[in-house]
Amino acid sequence: MLLRTAFILYVLITVCAFGFHDNTFAVFDLKEQLQWLQINLWELLHQLEYVEPHQRAIVYEEIQHIRSEIQRVVDLLVQHDQGQHPQP
Repeated sequence: MLLRTAFILYVLITVCAFGFHDNTFAVFDLKEQLQWLQINLWELLHQLEYVEPHQRAIVYEEIQHIRSEIQRVVDLLVQHDQGQHPQP
């Protein structure tokens, strides 16, 4: 019983230590944004297969916008990581 209690306490402390890591929610939110942007990019690329020629320029603009948003989110993720793990 004591061993089980010690193990549960160890797991709880470990979870709390990782749960209170700085920027945990911010990083999670950015990763979720990145996934949605990637899905949107794939959908836009798929639209190029059937879009009318006069609408192609609009799709290209939307693809460019998604690419810039992806780059922004990746830059923020790198900033968060560098803030958490500074190099010597």
